[in-house]
Amino acid sequence: MSRPRSPAGVLGETPLRRRVLVRGVVQGVGFRPYVYTLATGLGLRGHVTNTPEGVVAEVEGAPEAVARFCDGIAVQAPPLARVESVDHQEVPATGDTAFSILASRTAGPARTLIPPDTATCAACLRELADPADRRHRHPFVNCTHCGPRFTIVTGLPYDRAHTTMAGFPMCPDCAREYADPADRRFHAQPVACPACGPRLRLLVPRPADSGEPRPVTPDDPVAEARRLLADGAVLAVKGLGGYHLACDATNPDAVALLRRRKARGDKPFAVMARSLDDIGHLVRLGAEERGLLTGAARPIVLLRRETGGPRAPWPAESVAPGSPDLGVMLPYTPLHHLLFGLPGDADGPRLLVMTSGNVSGEPIVTDDGEALRRLAHLADAWLTHDRPIHVPCDDSVLRVCDGEPLMVRRARGYAPLPLNLPVPVRPALAVGGDLKNVLCLGEDRRAWLSAHIGDMDDLATQRAFERAVAQLESITPVRPELLAADRHPGYRSARWAGRNAAGRPVVRVQHHHAHVAAAMAEAGLDGSRPVLGVAFDGTGYGDDGAVWGGEFLLADYDGFVRFGHLAYVPLPGGDAAVHRPYRMALAHLRAAGIDWSDDLACTSACPADERLVLARQLERDLNCVPTSSMGRLFDAVSSLAGVCHRSGYEAQAAVELEAAALTAPAGDTGVYGFAVRCADPDRPVVPGTGGPRTATASVPAGPAPVLADPAPMFAAIVGDLRAGVAPGLVAARFHRAVAALVHRLCSLARERHGVDTVALTGGVFVNSLLSSACAAALRADGFTVLRHHLVPPGDGGLALGQLVVAARTEERTRATD
Repeated sequence: MSRPRSPAGVLGETPLRRRVLVRGVVQGVGFRPYVYTLATGLGLRGHVTNTPEGVVAEVEGAPEAVARFCDGIAVQAPPLARVESVDHQEVPATGDTAFSILASRTAGPARTLIPPDTATCAACLRELADPADRRHRHPFVNCTHCGPRFTIVTGLPYDRAHTTMAGFPMCPDCAREYADPADRRFHAQPVACPACGPRLRLLVPRPADSGEPRPVTPDDPVAEARRLLADGAVLAVKGLGGYHLACDATNPDAVALLRRRKARGDKPFAVMARSLDDIGHLVRLGAEERGLLTGAARPIVLLRRETGGPRAPWPAESVAPGSPDLGVMLPYTPLHHLLFGLPGDADGPRLLVMTSGNVSGEPIVTDDGEALRRLAHLADAWLTHDRPIHVPCDDSVLRVCDGEPLMVRRARGYAPLPLNLPVPVRPALAVGGDLKNVLCLGEDRRAWLSAHIGDMDDLATQRAFERAVAQLESITPVRPELLAADRHPGYRSARWAGRNAAGRPVVRVQHHHAHVAAAMAEAGLDGSRPVLGVAFDGTGYGDDGAVWGGEFLLADYDGFVRFGHLAYVPLPGGDAAVHRPYRMALAHLRAAGIDWSDDLACTSACPADERLVLARQLERDLNCVPTSSMGRLFDAVSSLAGVCHRSGYEAQAAVELEAAALTAPAGDTGVYGFAVRCADPDRPVVPGTGGPRTATASVPAGPAPVLADPAPMFAAIVGDLRAGVAPGLVAARFHRAVAALVHRLCSLARERHGVDTVALTGGVFVNSLLSSACAAALRADGFTVLRHHLVPPGDGGLALGQLVVAARTEERTRATD
């Protein structure tokens, strides 16, 4: 017969007390009430609290119950929690008679993890739509399972006093929920209601020269905003991480107005849809895409547009002209849901353009005063509120490639979650590149990437970069002893590292080596064996002073050998060639010995006077840096095929070439060819890691690089065009040619060096048609293929590679000193 239990457990049993430290994403996600419920359910006494290290619990009771607590604490954690470690040790029993939740402790280094902002949960959405609920139509409804986190945090530990909600004292009802461990809003730091929470305002411009915009006070500012959108207005809407500019995506005049005001050119807009039902006829939706769209992160997902079937009932071309994809996201804040309307509301737009609230090239606007000034010429009205945004955070962008996510821009919903590193690193700051800048802090086996910052050619972005450095350091334990930067002498990010080194070493990392290292680190490789990194992008500073970008690198974390690359052609005029792809087409034709005849689209696209100057420039080698860029090769073929002659945004020519390739008949199997040969073995080699060098433990030294010459391909394309072959077929055959080249050079590297792992990296591999073709050919031939899922393949992932390479470089330097 069993004996009755006493509070200490089995009668006569000595109580056991253990101190438990839980690290990971365990603050702001309902972890303490979860611990309270788990402990009290097991009859344990003690306490739980937040600390800068994580969540600390002390539990006392029957040894069996204490063991069950320690074993089960990570098993059924709240949905937004991410438990990384559970450490516990025995401590003396104190005789506690209850389990309590203590105030947070603030002393000590910050080692806990801040959760990202997450989409409104189903329970909060039900309250939002329930007329009987006190939070009916409350634009800031949230709980421990959803809402703002990263963008409102001002310090650690994660408590209301360390968020931008500190200025909103809780009403008695919210305070009661906040203090009740049985309530899902227990210690939900952004908790609020209509009685005590932030307030919405709708602002409209005053008449000219009469001051700042004035507030209007309709009974329902959201309903008025919805009416303005339906009438064709452009609204600045304050979100979680910044302002959006919104308009009705079904109104071509409104879309054209926004495009004109923002000087957007043809760059695609993203749209926010009320539901999946509103986009199912426009795009291809697989299970993976649906999962991303409806998950807690709610990123923008690039979806292939439907080309057949009934005509789309909205002007998709004006939203994403020339693009094979449509960027789509679903509502992720209560305000978004209200903007689309609840049941019974007046009809409004079902699809909204939602683009970053900024002037082109500048960082996203977060400050309300700045929004009124900087967006004054862009917006007709402002739907804003008084909860400050502390950390700017753009929308994340992903796509699905071969059933797997491919990160294009890592920001809201993902930042600032750290990545686990396969090798330990010294505390370091990697400053990234100058395009799509993202910085990275790392220590031991963790790396924290900032949210997307932007292009560093703008002073406002450089200031945003400095704020991001300070903010990331404030929420991580990393105090950098080392800085890492790109080798480009003109990069503003690298110059910042030099100015702010303060005696710390600055390690310069070659651009494409950093790309390959990022892919290796993301895949969990320890660097003991080399990979063949296929690094394709538009621009990267090469060790020989050329512009690299079509690279095949035998690489580990310690260094690289340039196994192969695209043959050099002149980059006539630098940025002029980037913005006018016909210049690259003409440069490639000249390198291939093909005349600039008037029947070629790229020749006729180039004004006659510019053509004369360009010919002289190429003949005399004036302002013509050699380039091996795959991005520029895509530009050249796009113009030669008559697809795109001027790029108004980054990679426009390549994006439209991919779209053209998707129109090719499925039965066509034609493919162009590159000439592959060895470079001159007696060429001069600049000191560094760009040419043949002494082998390291895992990367062998080799002969002169293999060159891939596109001249035969250009001759074949010109022949096809003169024979009347459609641009779509030319585009498809070009994509197959690049995939075949990748397979050929990877096979050659395997024959020579035994390498059987290939990393596909660099911005060109955002092109899912190319990425899929390369991966399929390589895998069919027995290669292991690494592709990006957690960080972008482009420059948004560069800092991760810089971090690992620089840490290893400095480690070797210190070992030899």
